[in-house]
Amino acid sequence: MFQTLDPPIQIIADKVIAGERLSFDDGVYLDESADLHTLGYLANIVRERKCGNAAFYNTNIHLNPTNVCVYRCRFCAFRADLKDEKAYTFDEAGVRARALEGRAAGATEIHVVGGLHHKKKFDWYLDLVRTIHETCPEIHIKAWTPVEISWFSFITKKSIRWVMEQMIEAGLGSMPGGGAEIFDPEIRKQLCEHKADSDVWFDVHRTAHELGLRSNATMLYGHIEQARHRIDHMLRLRKLQDETGGFQTFIPLAFHPENTELDNIRKPDGLFDLRMMAVGRLMLDNFDHVKAYWIMLGEQTAQMALSYGADDIDGTVVHELIYHDAGAKTPEGMTVDQMHRMIREAGREPVERDTLYRHVIRDGAKWHAAEAVLA
Repeated sequence: MFQTLDPPIQIIADKVIAGERLSFDDGVYLDESADLHTLGYLANIVRERKCGNAAFYNTNIHLNPTNVCVYRCRFCAFRADLKDEKAYTFDEAGVRARALEGRAAGATEIHVVGGLHHKKKFDWYLDLVRTIHETCPEIHIKAWTPVEISWFSFITKKSIRWVMEQMIEAGLGSMPGGGAEIFDPEIRKQLCEHKADSDVWFDVHRTAHELGLRSNATMLYGHIEQARHRIDHMLRLRKLQDETGGFQTFIPLAFHPENTELDNIRKPDGLFDLRMMAVGRLMLDNFDHVKAYWIMLGEQTAQMALSYGADDIDGTVVHELIYHDAGAKTPEGMTVDQMHRMIREAGREPVERDTLYRHVIRDGAKWHAAEAVLA
């Protein structure tokens, strides 16, 4: 039995232990006032209830096909104008080479997100997915945020559903959770005024779920938002998950200010990171997984997060550019042996999973995914 001298925490703890849903006010109190170790203790109860001692990872590779982007989000260090020295765009040969690199590394997933290149037609984005799928059909393609899908809808003058149907036919397997930032309209207006709003973000994910795709959800924290905005963000995610059940993983993402228009803001520290992991696990009771994205957090904080609600540390993550352009000091990739060491040092048992959380079973260079979906 959990006991504390803090009456609000005792009420919340009793709810958590009983498996009851927390309220908006509960969430704000946890975010603003709860002792971090108490938060971790409660989050770990829920984490182990859902996932036991397992810590999931996948063998994946990233493709950021272009950094040229029509938008100028204040928090972004990745984007470039068309004539910038750092601007780049992959051609078909480069896309094919990246897919083959993934195959050679044993990747089960390629993660594709990038800029919105205003000189590229929809067929360029569609053919990119088709090229990956035709080159390495065994590799799952997780691609395009709602911001990108909304852009494709805009340039084709077609519905979001039509765009997604075309992508699925080309080989799209699931969607990442980016572009969420913070859903509150006033905060979003200050961060990324012209980008797809929260209604569009949810419409895209709802449509994806209706079409049978699974997706992830993110939250960017540690910039100009406050606790109430973060909890509102989580409750909106929880509501859609109640409706569709299509989300797999919640990924809290710390804001990295370096090389952005908000570089006067101090980067969230490890304690803030752990708090967001724990609050996310407690508020999102209908999400099976919470990811500690090691590229963003750093190895040590990611290890700690496995005791603060997180059950997944992402993957080998070769060729990630977006967070590194914003000042991330972590390596650009990690071997499977390093992943295992990191997880075991945290007292957890590493389990390789595919994008859909099926256990990956390897036999030398060959692999297959078990039929059963992991919790």
